[in-house]
Amino acid sequence: MNINNHRLIGEGIGFVESPSHSGLFEPGLPDTIIIHFTAGSSAESSVSTLCNPKTKASAHLVVGRDGSITQLVSFNTIAWHAGNSSYKGRVGFNRYSIGIEIDNAGRLTKAGNEYSAWFGRAYPEAEVFEGIHRNESKPSYWHRYPERQISAVYDLCDELVDTYRISQILGHEEISPGRKTDPGPAFPLDKLRERLLERDRAEEGKEELLTGRIGLVSASKLNIRLQPGTTSPTVAQPLTKGTKVEIVQEIDGWLQVNLQIQGWVKKEYIKT
Repeated sequence: MNINNHRLIGEGIGFVESPSHSGLFEPGLPDTIIIHFTAGSSAESSVSTLCNPKTKASAHLVVGRDGSITQLVSFNTIAWHAGNSSYKGRVGFNRYSIGIEIDNAGRLTKAGNEYSAWFGRAYPEAEVFEGIHRNESKPSYWHRYPERQISAVYDLCDELVDTYRISQILGHEEISPGRKTDPGPAFPLDKLRERLLERDRAEEGKEELLTGRIGLVSASKLNIRLQPGTTSPTVAQPLTKGTKVEIVQEIDGWLQVNLQIQGWVKKEYIKT
């Protein structure tokens, strides 16, 4: 993919214009990417909603679960995606940012053996991620992002960073805490911005973003905790010996790991 005259061009990329935009960005902008989830049933329904004049909201792009991309607003134009927003003294992020909507149902509710979205659709357990939102303290259920979709978002952000003066990548949850929860803990936001904003590690970062480091539990039982530290509460039953985990990050001898849930374990009990 590449950008020509502020439009994304490439295989699997379309353009459907949304009316929910205003004037051009000021010189030197945009400098930020905002990541959202659609909380909708499909990419097609989200594109239709965001192109409806009555909606009065639109991101610049929608990324489907198959990796396809639909652009709705040119990159030099302000789109209405951030709403009431602030971060580190800056307010009104529509004026500073490119918005990316990722097709994802968002938070799910468990009832019996089913996991349902707010609009009623049930999802199989294989599509469910259990994790703790960065603005919350207890785990909950979220719709997983498939690898091909994460890869498409990575490539898209990589192209935007190369083309524009992008200095930060933020989640809607970070600029509107308490009001918004997207893209949620199922999306590897911290990895994405860490790797893409360190330009010499971009290719290495893409692989790690998708697969992570894999480790095996070496202790007979290993507590998985909410935060790094022995006084932090556990978030699930202890992990048993031989359990395979994806390592997200390391802090002071503790590893943040993913399975069906996300939490922290002592590094010394994980064999890589």
